[in-house]
Amino acid sequence: MQKRYLSIWFKYLLPDALAILRPELKELPLIIVVKERGRQLVKYCNDIALKEGIKTGITVADARALVPDIILEDYEEGSERQLLKELGEWCIRFSPAVAIDGNDSLLIDLSGCSHLWNGEIPYLKDLLNRLKAKGYHVRGAIADTIGAAWAIARFGKEKAIIPAGEQYRFLLSLPPAALRLESTLIQRLHKLGMYRLESFIDLPPSVLRRRFGEDLLLRIAQALGHVEEFLDFIYIPQPYTERLPCLEPIRTAKGIELAIAQLLDALCFRLRREGMGLRQALLKCYRVDGRMVTVSIGTHKPSHHMGHLQKLLGMRIAHIEPALGIELFILEASGIEPIELSQQAIWAISSEADELLVIELLDRIAMRAGKNAIQRFLPQEHYWPERSVKSVTNLDEQPSIPWSVYRPRPTHLLACPEPIRVTAPIPDYPPILFIYKGKKHIIKKADGPERIEREWWLEAGEHRDYYTVEDEAGRRYWLFRSGHYHHQQDQWFLHGFFA
Repeated sequence: MQKRYLSIWFKYLLPDALAILRPELKELPLIIVVKERGRQLVKYCNDIALKEGIKTGITVADARALVPDIILEDYEEGSERQLLKELGEWCIRFSPAVAIDGNDSLLIDLSGCSHLWNGEIPYLKDLLNRLKAKGYHVRGAIADTIGAAWAIARFGKEKAIIPAGEQYRFLLSLPPAALRLESTLIQRLHKLGMYRLESFIDLPPSVLRRRFGEDLLLRIAQALGHVEEFLDFIYIPQPYTERLPCLEPIRTAKGIELAIAQLLDALCFRLRREGMGLRQALLKCYRVDGRMVTVSIGTHKPSHHMGHLQKLLGMRIAHIEPALGIELFILEASGIEPIELSQQAIWAISSEADELLVIELLDRIAMRAGKNAIQRFLPQEHYWPERSVKSVTNLDEQPSIPWSVYRPRPTHLLACPEPIRVTAPIPDYPPILFIYKGKKHIIKKADGPERIEREWWLEAGEHRDYYTVEDEAGRRYWLFRSGHYHHQQDQWFLHGFFA
């Protein structure tokens, strides 16, 4: 198959991207500034600034002298490559082979793709029009070689398509810069009066090599197709998805179990090879009647242990109703994380295998009781009880501060304290009884008060005086009075239960 390449040149890549994000910049002179050796230089400018006489490489002071009300934006290192990568991923809909070329262009291998658009002309027109509709100034050219496509896109006609094998004829009228040469080499050619390729492209290689070196010969050969160039194509990771079509509809739990095993075998093989682990997975079962049944699983830590994942999915088989039969299974790993390899000390009491067994046990409990049945809490640097702990899902996260052991805290802390009616003697004495949800609790033992001040830097309000109390049935509670003692206006609350 004859190779065909498309070069797309973004003349004002970063300025156009800024104008897309901030439409008010489209009608204003804009420059992107880079700091170099203590000076501010123009790295890029938009078309309006270019028409005003601003060029890349001049100082910001000179640019202001030309256009006093010019808009300045700071340059971020590597922003061109990141933007081109995103544009390249978007262009993959036109060809699976897209590569980044320098800091302002993309190269597409369109071999075998243009017929889907009924030819190269509608192919090129559709692609460029879509990019222009996004807000980019673009030019493109198609040729047999990368070098010829690059040259025509910048120095030839807009939307140029070079017929197969005719790149030599179209290159003759172009300047030496069309060969992707260094600026010093271009200046040497200009000094000798060689302003177009036809002036030197047919000279003997020995003469060109002696005067200008190997780089010029290499670029000519690449443009004419005598030397092949290789591209580093953009790679988009394939989704972690496995499909299993069935020759006969599956109706039994054993059949579904075997299908899950086959899907997990392929998925876990890829996860192990890439050092990744599964956190969430979705199994889609497409039935003969056109309906789809889904079940999902989750893990506390990334895992590619097939036996464990198969047990988790096996616990969901009872929720799959096959009806007339399932003809297609799709297993999607919707949550993937890297698996960190750790070195186990030989003198450690607990081994990594023991920790893995505990984590897998937690996964199975969560599958039976619900994903919110198991929660892990860590201490936080707050005095207010509601803020003193936080819920975490990552089992590897370590506490930033140690747990407080100064005063006991209830096993079950209510998210919002609930009001209660209390009978208490003189101030600072513990209550003698309280009524909660219509039930009276006679207090036999009490400890307190423990005063906890409100965090004034977060919110205003009263302090709290906490009491740990035990009723006649031996049940223990955590009560508090909000603010100082007032005979008729005391506000008491129940905030937690001890085990």
